[in-house]
Amino acid sequence: MTRKQRRMTIIGGSLAVLALAAALVLNALRDSIVFFSTPTMVAEKHVEPGKRFRLGGLVQPGSLQRGDNLAVTFEVADGNAKLPVAYKGILPDLFREGQGVVAEGALDANGVFKADTVLAKHDETYMPRDVADALKKQGHWKDDYGGKPADDGKTSDAGKPATTAQGNPQGAVR
Repeated sequence: MTRKQRRMTIIGGSLAVLALAAALVLNALRDSIVFFSTPTMVAEKHVEPGKRFRLGGLVQPGSLQRGDNLAVTFEVADGNAKLPVAYKGILPDLFREGQGVVAEGALDANGVFKADTVLAKHDETYMPRDVADALKKQGHWKDDYGGKPADDGKTSDAGKPATTAQGNPQGAVR
């Protein structure tokens, strides 16, 4: 074998080993790559109790119940299925019924998702893609889910420029 052939053999072998390692890592992390699972996905996968994952969907209106010592229960739905969630702690300020949420935790033996972290949506136009797709398929999608009418926030209801708490016009840079 010439020097060039040996070098090409080593490079080819190295690339094959690297590709094999990448394939094994991606295969092992296949379920973790998804940011969250919807209640329908949880039901279809038959997730065993104790396995940690992220659950995403909309908080069902009327399902929020507050208990003692910051204990909270609510249901998360995606249009097809819903899953009860139990959480103990302070909920995010933006957490509301009918809004998007992502919770991290595990199912217990009774099928209740025990969350140790709850994340609320970050703005008015947020909706998990899987939930939006499920709502569209079922015909429950409303056009106003995508956002609010164009309101730049620069005028108040009286038609005067909106101001901040310090009296500065909104949008003013100092």
